[in-house]
Amino acid sequence: GPRGVPVWPPGVVGSVTHHDGYRAAAVARRTDARSLGIDAEPHLPLPEGVLELVALPAELRRTAELSARHPLVRWDRLLFSTKEAVYKAWFPLTHRWLGHEEADIAVDPAGGFTARLLASHPGVPPEGFTGRWTVDRGFVLTSVLVPPDAPPPDGGPGRAVAQVGKPV
Repeated sequence: GPRGVPVWPPGVVGSVTHHDGYRAAAVARRTDARSLGIDAEPHLPLPEGVLELVALPAELRRTAELSARHPLVRWDRLLFSTKEAVYKAWFPLTHRWLGHEEADIAVDPAGGFTARLLASHPGVPPEGFTGRWTVDRGFVLTSVLVPPDAPPPDGGPGRAVAQVGKPV
């Protein structure tokens, strides 16, 4: 599909991710989810300079605080992965690019995160997305699930609530 987005059968939504040594797909019936986003990244530091390119000033501060309190997690890589999962959930709803600076991510050390979207679109919950994360077998895994009752793309009736998915 456009921009490398997978084309799913009618009535199905999904997301894919791949990295050396890891490949995954998550799929759901459209009646169970309006959109999904998953990402996998190696649990290693980001290359020098990348965090500053993708993180907002508040995200840089929160990442530094988390790194000081919980040094066993690569929070820089986790932040990058959450932004990738958010984009993968956003694009099928809007068919437009979401820049790294358009999502303000707050990560919970207990395994969740929220994405406050600084760009709006009628097909996206106004309060943003929530997601889940874990570190497993050397990978940071992140996921977002947009529930079926989030506002439809035409801006028609729908409850604006985002729920959490669980990494595969």
